[in-house]
Amino acid sequence: MKFIKNFKDVNIADVPLVGGKNASLGQMIRELFSKGIDIPHGFAVTAEAYWYFIESNNLLNDMQNAMSRLKDGSDINILKNVGSEVRSILLSGKIPSDLKKEIEQAYFDLCNFYKQENCDVAVRSSATAEDLPTASFAGQQETFLNICGIDSLMEATKKSIASLFTDRAIVYRIKHGFDHFKVALSVGVQKMVRSDKASAGVLFTLDTETGFKDLIVINSAFGLGEVVVKGEVIPDEFLVFKPTLRNNFDAIIKKQLGSKDVKLIYSDSDDSPTSQIKTSEQEKTSFSLTDQEVLTLAKYSIIIEDHYSHLRGKWSPMDIEWAKDGLDGKLYILQARPETVHAHQTGKDFLKLYALKDGEDKKIVSKLLAKGQSIGNKIVSGKANVVKSVEDIAQVQEGDVLVTQMTDPDWVPAMKKAAGIITDKGGRTCHAAIVSRELGIPAIVGSQDATEKIKTGQDITIDCSRGKTGYVYEGILPFELTDMPIESLKTDSIPTKVMVNISDPDSAFSLSFLPNDGVGLARIEFVISNFIKIHPMALIDLEKIDDENILKKIEHITRAYQDKKRFFVNNLAYGIATIASAFYPKTVIVRFSDFKSNEYRNLIGGIYFEAEEENPMLGLRGASRYYDDSYKPAFSLECEAIKKVRTEMGLDNVKVMVPFVRTVSEAEKVLQEMEKNGLTRGVNGLEIVMMCEIPSNVILIDQFSKLFDGFSIGSNDLTQFTLGVDRDSGILAPLFDERDDAVKKMMALSIEGALRNNRYIGICGQAPSDFPEIAKFLIAQRITSISLNSDAVANFLMLNR
Repeated sequence: MKFIKNFKDVNIADVPLVGGKNASLGQMIRELFSKGIDIPHGFAVTAEAYWYFIESNNLLNDMQNAMSRLKDGSDINILKNVGSEVRSILLSGKIPSDLKKEIEQAYFDLCNFYKQENCDVAVRSSATAEDLPTASFAGQQETFLNICGIDSLMEATKKSIASLFTDRAIVYRIKHGFDHFKVALSVGVQKMVRSDKASAGVLFTLDTETGFKDLIVINSAFGLGEVVVKGEVIPDEFLVFKPTLRNNFDAIIKKQLGSKDVKLIYSDSDDSPTSQIKTSEQEKTSFSLTDQEVLTLAKYSIIIEDHYSHLRGKWSPMDIEWAKDGLDGKLYILQARPETVHAHQTGKDFLKLYALKDGEDKKIVSKLLAKGQSIGNKIVSGKANVVKSVEDIAQVQEGDVLVTQMTDPDWVPAMKKAAGIITDKGGRTCHAAIVSRELGIPAIVGSQDATEKIKTGQDITIDCSRGKTGYVYEGILPFELTDMPIESLKTDSIPTKVMVNISDPDSAFSLSFLPNDGVGLARIEFVISNFIKIHPMALIDLEKIDDENILKKIEHITRAYQDKKRFFVNNLAYGIATIASAFYPKTVIVRFSDFKSNEYRNLIGGIYFEAEEENPMLGLRGASRYYDDSYKPAFSLECEAIKKVRTEMGLDNVKVMVPFVRTVSEAEKVLQEMEKNGLTRGVNGLEIVMMCEIPSNVILIDQFSKLFDGFSIGSNDLTQFTLGVDRDSGILAPLFDERDDAVKKMMALSIEGALRNNRYIGICGQAPSDFPEIAKFLIAQRITSISLNSDAVANFLMLNR
C-alpha cells in the first residue's frame, strides 16, 4: 500500500513518515512485544497521505492565506478565528478514492485480525513534529474513541487531519519555531481496549515535580483514560520505587485514593460514540487497580524506559498511556512518548527554595481560600481570573492566576499568559499539571471548589513550596526565594555526616537533592496526624466508640479498607517508604511515634483511649507507651509498618529509633515488644538507635550501649531536663537555652560515652539548626553526625566549609 503502514512495519526512525505517536507504537510492537508488553495493533495513514489529501483538494493556498493573518498567536481572538477557518477548509475536502480504498482495506485487515466485524478503534493524530525529545506539549491534536465502521472511520480521519490546526497546535508550533506548512500529520488507527469496563490512565517513569529518577508515578481511574488525561477526575495515585522493584520487591511505596466522580464509557448514541456517567459509590471508594496490576504496569514502564534510554544513548524518562481491558483482564500500553521537562537537565546548579514569610506569631495570617495537589514548587501572586468555559479564555490577561474547573489542550493559549493555574479537578498527571510544568508556572489541581471560593479580580497567592499539597491564600503575600548553590555545598570536607530532619513525606524527593548523608530523623507523627488522622487504638477497638460523628469520620477516611488496622499499617508504611526511597540507599533513621497524651487525644477517636494528664511532657510518652497495655496493640502496628517497609518493599536503609527511654529495664521491655512484632536487632541488618534526651541516658550510656547500635541526641528534651525548664512554658522561655554550659556538658559526655563504646552518635535536635556555635562545638567533640532542618543545611555547609 502507498499510504498505509502497519504499526508493526514502522519504528522510531519513521517519525517523518508516521509522526511521533505512531513511530513509537511501531517501535514497541516490534521490540517489546517479545518482552511481555501488550500493545494494541493498528495502522498509520502516513504523512504522505496528508499532503496528498491537501493537494487533491487544492487547499494549500487557502490555508496559507488564512494563516498569514496570524502573527504570533498572542491575540486569542485572531487565533480562534484563523484556526477555525483553516479547520473548515480542511474539513471541506474529500478523501481521494484511492486513499479511501487503502484505509478501507487496512481497516478490514485489522477487523479480521481481531475477528470482529466493524471493530472498535481509536483514531489518533500523530504529527511529524510531535513527541520529539525536546518538545512535547500534551494533546496538540484530537483523539476519537470507539469509532466503528468505514463511514465513521473516514469522518474521524478527516477530523483528525483538520486537528493539525487546533488553536493549541498552532501556538505549539509558533513556540517551537516549526513552519506550519512543513509539519504534516499521520492518522493512527488503533484497536480499542475495553477499559470502559475496567480502568485506564497515565504513568511517568520519574517524579513529575522534582525529576527524581527512581520513581514511577501511576494515575488511574475507572473507564476510558481520557478523563485522567483531561483532568476530569481526581484519579487514584500509586508510587513505585524502581531500585527495589528491579530486585523483585513489592515496591509500591504509596497509594492514594482519588475521588473518581465520573467515568467515560462506550455509548450507543448516534450523536456520540462515548458518554460520561457518574461512578458508583463502590467505585469511588475502591482502588481502580490491584497491587499486582500496579506492579505489572511499573515493570512494563521500566522495560519501556530502559529500551528508549538504550536507543537514545542516555536516560529517557517516559510518559505512558495505558489501559486495562475489562473483557480479557489484560493490561495494555497505548502510547509512550519522551518526558521533556526533566529529561534534559544534566544537573542542578542551584536549588530554588521558596518560602512564605510568616507573621510575628510564626503563622501565615492570611485567609486560606483553597488547597489541592501542588505542581511546580513555586510561589506566585496575582489577580484571580475565574474562567468557566474555554469560550471565554480571551479574558485572561498576562500575569493573571487562571482559575477553572479543568483544562484541556484548547486552554493552552490562555495558560501561556497565566502566572499560575488552579483547577477544581485533575491529578498530578492531568493536562493542567503537565502543561504548567512545561510552561514553568505553578499550579494547584484537584482543589474541588476553588471556582466557588475565589472571585475574579481578587488578589491571591499560590504556595506550591511545601510538598504535595498546594495552598491558595487571600491577598499578595510576601515570600523569599533562595538560590542554593549545589556545587559549593559539599559534605565531603566536613568531619561529620550531615543529615536531614524530615516530617512531611511529600517534601522528601525535593529535599533529597540537598547535599546530605541521609536522614537523621524521620518523624512519623506528621504521617499519623496528617495522613492517617485517626488514633490507632480507634482502629483496633472500634466498638469502644459510641459517637456517630466520629464513627462516620473514621469510616470515610478508611473507606478503601475493610480491615481498619491495615489502613493504619499501610499508610504509615507509605509515609516511611516515601522518605526512605527518596534517600536510598543512604541511612534513614525512623523514630517511633513520640506524641504526648494530649496530642494523641487530638487524633480522631483519641478521647476514648487517652487519659488527661497534668503534665504530658512528663507523662506516658515514648518508650513507656510501647509496652503499656493502653497502647501496646497500637505499637505492634507501628512495628508492622516498619517491617513492611524493610522486608516487603526492600528498603533496608531504614533504621529505627526509640524515643524517651527512661531506664535500662524500660529499654529491655521495648526491645522485647519489638522482637514479638518481628523487629529484632541484627536480624536482616536491622539497627536500633536510642534517643539520648534524658540525663539518665547520659549517666548510664555504657549500659544502654549494650542494647542499642547508636544514639541520637535530642537537644530539646535534654535541655528541658538538664535545666529543669518546661519547654512549653512561655514564662520560663528565657531560661531555655541549649548553649548553657550544663547542656553542653551533657552533650559532650554522651558523645564521649558513645564513642567509648564504639557506638554511632548523632544529634537530631533543634540546637545545631538554630545555633552555628553549637554545631561547631559538636564537631569538636567528634560527633558522628549532625541532622539539621532542611532550611538550615545550606547555612551549615557554608559556615563549615
